[in-house]
Formats: sequence, structure tokens, C-alpha cells
Amino acid sequence: MILVAGGTGFVGSHLVRSLVTEGHSVRILSRSAKTAPDFGQAETVSGDVTDTDSLLAAVEGCAAVVMAAQFPGHPVERRRKGFTYDAVDRAGTENLLAASVAAGAERFLYVSGAGVGAGRSEEWFVAKEAAERAVRESGLEWLILRPSWAYGPEDKALDRIARIARWSPVVPVLGWKSQRVMPVLADDIGLAVAAAFANPGTWNCTYEIGGPDVMTMKEVVETLLDVMGKRRLLVPAPKPLMKIAAWPISLLPNGFLSPRAVDFATGDAVVDNSGVVEQLDLKPRRLDEGLRTYMAS
Repeated sequence: MILVAGGTGFVGSHLVRSLVTEGHSVRILSRSAKTAPDFGQAETVSGDVTDTDSLLAAVEGCAAVVMAAQFPGHPVERRRKGFTYDAVDRAGTENLLAASVAAGAERFLYVSGAGVGAGRSEEWFVAKEAAERAVRESGLEWLILRPSWAYGPEDKALDRIARIARWSPVVPVLGWKSQRVMPVLADDIGLAVAAAFANPGTWNCTYEIGGPDVMTMKEVVETLLDVMGKRRLLVPAPKPLMKIAAWPISLLPNGFLSPRAVDFATGDAVVDNSGVVEQLDLKPRRLDEGLRTYMAS
């Protein structure tokens, strides 16, 4: 049995589907188990990585645990509610590790992020680096996966741009030519996790995963429009202006943007795919190939 914390989220749901497809028994840890989507043979239990009392029973009987949880509204932190990188990525991972050790689990896989490990001072890097350190020092067999900029059905970035492009003749592009990313299909992240569980010799390692091409955000949106069969005018959305605009949005009850979230969203996400290609025998798909798996023109 594999427990997937955050298995109803964007990336986590793709991990669950890949593991179920490969024949694994999967248990999903979700804050909203009663309203969680149906993943076929996967079972769903209530729990939260920030609530230690909910974790031991959830991990009981699981040989492996996957930490893919994100706080609600990510990447907009809401400190009063405890929705922060430190509370979820660091403390949540430490809580889940402690429960995993106590329950006798053997393996722990942490879904981290591109750029972690370079000693950066941003709060998301600090929290994820602490989580990675805890995973490596846990005494369990471990695997850390650092995805680049993930996309897929119902993601919160590229899907929002696609919705704008369907009705607007003008599409603003945040990041424009300065940001460098390697867009990775969420399905490919799921395949990487499934491949790791299929090969015990790949554990106790850190892997990065992204698409094969380093792209600017302008190139990303141009590829999206090409797949959609749309011709639109692209205009740069200057980062300082977007941070000013994000401030009042962040004050809304469910504001989807904040000044710090703009910083997070415009960061580079360049990775080294050699590990997943050579050790996990996976070749991540190009952006246009990935988009065509789920997006009609």
C-alpha cells in the first residue's frame, strides 16, 4: 500500500493515477475525503499533514508514503490560516515522516521543486530544502523529485492562459523573455514516480524532471496558441506592474495572486533531466506533444 498525501491535488492526482494504473494499492490522504474525486481502486482517508493526530492511522499498513501536498490557494500564502510553505512543505513533511517511521513504512518520496538545493533565500526554497534534508536524514529509503513548471488539465497557470486566449484578442504574458522554464506534463511526473516504485535500485537519489526544451514564457504561450489553433496578440505583463495589481487581489477571501506569488511564478525552473532519462528510463514530452494529449484546437 502506498499513501499519497495531496493525492487529490493537481500533481498528486496524476501520481495516483499512474500508481493505480501500474497495479499499486493506493491510499489518498485528503483534507476533503468526502468530496474527493473517484480514482477507481484507490481509497481516500481524511487527514492533513499539518495535523499530526490524523497521520498515524492514515499511514498504518503502508509500505511507502508520497508527500505531494500543497497548501490551499498555492502559491498565495495565508499566514493567519497556516497556509504557508513552512507549515506545509517543511513541518508537514516532518510530521508525515515521523508518522511513517512510527508506522513502520519503508520508503518515502517527496515531490519538491526546481531550484531547491541552491541555498536560495526565498521562503519556498528555504522550506523545501528543510523538507529535503529531513527526508534524507529520516532513516527510510527515500527519493526526492524536483519538477520544473508543471502543466496539464486544470492546472492553475497554463489553463488560465488558455481560457483568456479563447475569448480575448490580446493575451498578457508574465515573465515574457526573461523567465526560463522546462514545462513538464503532469502525467510525466506521475510516470516518473511509478517508474521509481518499479525499480528499487533508483532510490536514495534526487531526480529533476522537466520537458526537453528550455523555453521563455513567450515561447510557452506561442506554443499553446499554436496547439489551440489561435492567433492572438501577445503583450508583456511587466513584473513590477503585476505585483502592484496583485496586492488588492491578495486581500480578497480567495485571491489567486499576491506580490510574493508573482515572484514565485516568474522564477526560473531549469532542471537536469539526465537522472530520469538514464535511471528511470523516461523521456519527458515536449510542450506541444503534452498539450495535444488533452487539448483540442
